[in-house]
Amino acid sequence: MFEYNFHWRPVFKSLPDLLEAALTTLQVASLAMTVGVMLGFILAVGRMRETGVLYWFATTWVELARNTPALFQLFFFGFGLGALGFHLSPYLIVLAGLTFNTAGYLAENFRGGFEAIPSTQLRAARSLGMNPWQAYTRILIPQVMRIVYYPMTNQFVWVVLMSSLGMLVGYRELTGETQFFASKTYRIFEYFAVTAVIYYVMVKGILVLSKFFASRFFRY
Repeated sequence: MFEYNFHWRPVFKSLPDLLEAALTTLQVASLAMTVGVMLGFILAVGRMRETGVLYWFATTWVELARNTPALFQLFFFGFGLGALGFHLSPYLIVLAGLTFNTAGYLAENFRGGFEAIPSTQLRAARSLGMNPWQAYTRILIPQVMRIVYYPMTNQFVWVVLMSSLGMLVGYRELTGETQFFASKTYRIFEYFAVTAVIYYVMVKGILVLSKFFASRFFRY
């Protein structure tokens, strides 16, 4: 017969710590996403060149990011670089791993977005007297952002969830904090049930905010 006595008091007592850890998760995920977007643009431009050093660098980055496990990438920045004498803090390991992975995936999204726009638009912008910077920032990139906006939202959700791997390199984000309290109090089910709710609320909040900003920025 199944018997289990639920004790929620320890969970509710440590709820402020769990919520603080959730903010830590959002912080590292947001920073990784921001840097990943910038690097993704650079890698996408390199991939579109189809020749040269930048092309091969971008291609190598994208292939490694998309064809190796995220946990392997975290271990590389943590233990692989550590073996060479480069010792990163758990925060930097998670940030570097998530950024590396995010940039690789977003590079292909951006490249697809650029290729979806007719090349005649760039030539038309240049014929109107725009320099390359103006043509890209005023004509091409706004259209690309409209195309890749929802894939970027999905990628951000992925980064938030995959940040939980940070507990394996000693980073105390939401999952790591949950594991700490669960092993300390032996209330395994209760802690992970509450943490699942916190993750659910975070992801749903991201999706709601993304729809709100989409309605503001892409109304036309």
